[in-house]
Amino acid sequence: MEVSPDIILHTPGGLALAATQIAMALKAHPARKAVIVPHFAMSGGTLIAIAADEIIMDPHAALGPVDPQLGDQTTVYPATSLLKAVQKKSVDRTDDKTLVFAEEAEKALKQIKELVRRIMADRCGADNIEKIIEDFVSGKYTHDRPFMADDVKELLGGCVSTDVPVEVYELMKLYRMEIGGRRPGVENVPLSRK
Repeated sequence: MEVSPDIILHTPGGLALAATQIAMALKAHPARKAVIVPHFAMSGGTLIAIAADEIIMDPHAALGPVDPQLGDQTTVYPATSLLKAVQKKSVDRTDDKTLVFAEEAEKALKQIKELVRRIMADRCGADNIEKIIEDFVSGKYTHDRPFMADDVKELLGGCVSTDVPVEVYELMKLYRMEIGGRRPGVENVPLSRK
């Protein structure tokens, strides 16, 4: 007997590669899959959530944009902002590092749009895919913009509900938030501690 998995997802995001691997594995699983978001699943967490057949969110929970973020050990920039910056300045007034980042940004945007199309091809909201890409990928919003449950329902349709089982909240009480030190951020590039 095949079990239909439910995944509780609570994450600020992380590396695009890891999120992509998890999302594609979830999509490939033959059973019906539900992702439960009690609080938030930003960035890479959103990629994972949209790979499920059903997204169950607390009414005040949030998903977030999946627009690529590029940078180095000191700074992270939204891909769309890098592209806009090089469009506004002449090449001779733009440093080489910014030009390289902009070239990578163009590739990253194309890749993530293709990935979202691939994930959503037979998923909820597939008929609305270009609007989903516009809102989640295009840089229309800041990377930390929350898409609350009502926003997600409007974008993805009937595969989104707000019927989080009470047991999920009881489970979440067992996981305390880290106090002190660096807290995880919604980013795709790890920063080194100095």
